[in-house]
Order: sequence, then C-alpha cells, then structure tokens
Amino acid sequence: MKRLFLKVLLSHLIALPALAVLPEGHPAPAVEAQASLAGKALNYSLQETLKKSPVVVYFYPSAYTGGCNIQAHTFAVDHDKFAAAGASIVGVSLDSIDRLNDFSADPEYCAGKFPVVADADGKIAKAFDVAVRAAAPGKTDTRGAEINHGFAERATFIITPDGKIAANIGGLKPKENVAKALEIVQQLKAGQKAI
Repeated sequence: MKRLFLKVLLSHLIALPALAVLPEGHPAPAVEAQASLAGKALNYSLQETLKKSPVVVYFYPSAYTGGCNIQAHTFAVDHDKFAAAGASIVGVSLDSIDRLNDFSADPEYCAGKFPVVADADGKIAKAFDVAVRAAAPGKTDTRGAEINHGFAERATFIITPDGKIAANIGGLKPKENVAKALEIVQQLKAGQKAI
C-alpha cells in the first residue's frame, strides 16, 4: 500500500511544472503583516498561526480577477474540509488593505472564512521566491476598478507547525490548486506524507 501511495505521489509531482519557489523542507519565511478577515484589518503572524495548526499559504495575482475569484471562492467553500484536516488558510497578494477588506468580506469570494494578507511591496512573495510582475497600466478588475499593483504568481505552500514547507503547488488552475492543497493536508493529517 505504501509503495502504491509513493508511486501515485511521485506521478503527481512529476506532472507538476517546476516552480522557482522555496522547495519542500525549506524553512518558511517569517510573515508579520497587515491582513483582512471578514472586512476588518488585523495583524497577521504566520508563526503564531503555526502554533495552532499547519497553514496553507496561497499567493494569488489580484483580488477581483477571474482565476483569483474562483480560487478564493473554492477555498471558502472547502474551508471546513481544511479545518477538519487540521489546517488553516491564508491568502497573500499585492493588493492594498482597502481592496482586501472588500474581498475578504465578499460572500462570493473569501466570505469571511480566512484572512488575506496585504503584501503591497511584494516582500513576502519575494521571501518565498514567488515571482512578481510589475503592474499592467490600464488593467481593471471584475468590478471595473483599476488594478494599480503588481501581481504575484499563483503558488501555494503547505507549512507544518515546525515551520517547514511540506509541499508547494503551482502550475494548476485555481480549483485544481485548492483540491491539491486539500489532498496534501488530508494526507498530512493521516500521516501519509513524510514531513
């Protein structure tokens, strides 16, 4: 059974494109930043959250854009499944805290289920080796508002309470990204993935 599991896991890893992000086993960078939960700004600490549970840290390009809307909505819908697997979720983008206050409370997207961090200068993304692209002049979001910030690539990290990266996920469509993150945290809870 263990051999079959390892073959399946290896086939999934080979199918994923290589990312230029921090690798599995690497210590996660410290994150202390302003975030929003259910429309209210707060101070978020990854290290404090890790004292309670593994954390799914997902980077996304921008609030109120097609794929990011889908990903946030899917994380919100599956929030209870992540909690049942013992994991919490936090999103990170280069959006301002004002945009994130709206996005985090919006029942169509984050729905007040998990915090989203404002990484306006991109330092958190860069600490995780997540690529950041410059702002695209004239780009607007799904509400028609101008997007005046850079874009982090879509990348997800599963971080264990010891502060190590257990997995990184990239190159998947938003719903698939969430499904893969859920699969990994469920495996971690079941003790099937070596940390």
